[in-house]
Amino acid sequence: MALTQLILQNLFSFILITSVIVFIHELGHFLVARFCGVRIEEFSIGFGRELFGFTDKKGTRWKFCPIPFGGYVKMFGDKNGASIPDAERIAQMSVEEKKQSFLGKNVWQRMAIVVAGPVANFILAILIFTVIFRINGLVTTLPIIDSVVENSAATEAGLKKGDKILAINSKEIVAFEEIRQIVSANTVEELQLKILRNSEEISLAIIPKIQTTKNIFGEEVKVGMLGITASESSHQDLNLWQSFVEANKETAQMSVAIFKAIGELLTGKRSVEELGGPIKIAKYSGKTFEMGAIAVLWFGAMISLNLGVMNLLPIPVLDGGHLFFYVIEAIRGKALSEKIQQISFRFGLSLVLALMLLTTFNDIKQIVGWAG
Repeated sequence: MALTQLILQNLFSFILITSVIVFIHELGHFLVARFCGVRIEEFSIGFGRELFGFTDKKGTRWKFCPIPFGGYVKMFGDKNGASIPDAERIAQMSVEEKKQSFLGKNVWQRMAIVVAGPVANFILAILIFTVIFRINGLVTTLPIIDSVVENSAATEAGLKKGDKILAINSKEIVAFEEIRQIVSANTVEELQLKILRNSEEISLAIIPKIQTTKNIFGEEVKVGMLGITASESSHQDLNLWQSFVEANKETAQMSVAIFKAIGELLTGKRSVEELGGPIKIAKYSGKTFEMGAIAVLWFGAMISLNLGVMNLLPIPVLDGGHLFFYVIEAIRGKALSEKIQQISFRFGLSLVLALMLLTTFNDIKQIVGWAG
């Protein structure tokens, strides 16, 4: 019974969190498309057969479908929810009908419509982080070393208690949390540290040691660690504007970290086994509901950011793929041939499906405890 309840809780929280985030993403496409005069035929949360829905005054069918792994906005002139144009249908349209179709808009309007989805995800993350900072304030731990762990990377590099870390790889450090973010994501590269010791600036090189630790969900993960701690911290209550400013900084830092992680996956610096899929997201969703409202908000912001970043990748069928084609069109003065686009979409779809299978396989492997 307990296992059944856990599965149902994870499933419910997964559907709730992802549905909200997907809705915001698709709403970005929808609002900009309508602003540009495009007729919207369907607004779907999920894929598959319609469970329930309604049709608004402008003829758009709003529907919910049983497969909760995304959603789509089907615009007038599209063959399906992947925004693949229906050439035969478009050829039979009148001049007025073409003006209401997605393809009837100029390339700049199409680019705006496509990029609106990911932008909506970034805006959602900023709003969520704003709420979190407004509630929690800003807790900052000074980048001053309180202790150094024996036989650690810090010991070998010569770091000492009382050292203040000023910069890592030329990036200025103002809080200990920034050190943790940089170091935990680094597992192979040598880091150049600038420290302040007894009023004297010193440069040191250090390679983090890979250690196994537990994340906030209690799962073991491998991260880079220096072996230092800090204890001197300060708390600052933030007003709404200050919270908004910090939320923008957090969103920017997290987005850069996600792009960097993707780059490391592509170059082999990170293992594809680190990728998680829908099962892992569902598991984390359930755990965040147990941890409280702030954890749910934080997790939702992270999923929204990941969705926004992933959709900007130049992979056909994703928003970034469409955007890439429209950039080429803007440069060339004409669109790529329909044949090239169809081949690209098939390739992109195969790639996305393969990625989904890989991440699901990783999830299952972790669940059954199979190490390969």
